[in-house]
Amino acid sequence: MQVNLMNIHMEDTLRQYEALLTMPNEQRNDYFRHTMMKPFRSMWETIHVPITAQQPNGYDVVMATQMMGLLPLQHQEGIKKAGKRLQDIRILELAKETLLGCIHRIDSAGLAVKAEELIFGAYLADPDKLSSYQGYTGFGGIPGYIIIILDPNSYNIPRLPALIVHEFHHNVRFSYFDWNHGNVTLGDYIIIEGLADSFATEMYGEELLGPWVANIQGKELDHCLEVIRGALDTKGFAEVSSYMFGDEAAAREGYPAVGLPAGAGYAVGYHVVQFFLKRNHVSIYEATLLSTETIIQGSGMV
Repeated sequence: MQVNLMNIHMEDTLRQYEALLTMPNEQRNDYFRHTMMKPFRSMWETIHVPITAQQPNGYDVVMATQMMGLLPLQHQEGIKKAGKRLQDIRILELAKETLLGCIHRIDSAGLAVKAEELIFGAYLADPDKLSSYQGYTGFGGIPGYIIIILDPNSYNIPRLPALIVHEFHHNVRFSYFDWNHGNVTLGDYIIIEGLADSFATEMYGEELLGPWVANIQGKELDHCLEVIRGALDTKGFAEVSSYMFGDEAAAREGYPAVGLPAGAGYAVGYHVVQFFLKRNHVSIYEATLLSTETIIQGSGMV
């Protein structure tokens, strides 16, 4: 079913964080698991993240989101300050307006998100964990769900619509193509991200793209392209992550370093897609339905 203007659900995470702040620390993880993440349960199950760990201190949704950059739930002052900034920018209104604009664009192009409802949530980020990305990131890999994680600041606040659009495009792409974390190739991954950032450029212009693209230019971009060109068939999320996220993230997560800066795969993917669109006079909407192989081969870059 196509998402229409009536079935976008905006999670009021600011109110949830306010409730969290009144709780003792030992109750906060369960509140996050069973209240704040309840609307996203199906999303987490799809990517095999348990809501509750099977053993004490085991892998669960709290650990998974903190690996993504979530601010620790016990960080009282950080939650207060960042929550106030999100309230000041009217994050729910901003996000809903952005999503409605996305839906109008793809509907006009004959595309759809194949989900009965689109659920959106904005969560607070640990600025240290996301320092390489200016304090913001997101996840839109399962149609019907978008999460953004951010520490609001002067850099990322103007770019939030472009981030939301990026994640929304993942919802669209994965409505037509299967996405398997464990079996994804590096070629697939760079095109997934390149298409998403190209959609953001279509809507807001290149100047609002994130640092994962904007910070890699010139000779550094050429180096990234050369390294990634030789590894396009690399398969598996852990294996491709070294190329997508760079050496700093690889060291933190225990992946092998491959000599790349933060966001290398995103930057390469964006430029490959841009070359493809311009070289073949194809719109981002048409390219959304094309295979990885078609885009890579047609770009003339790889």
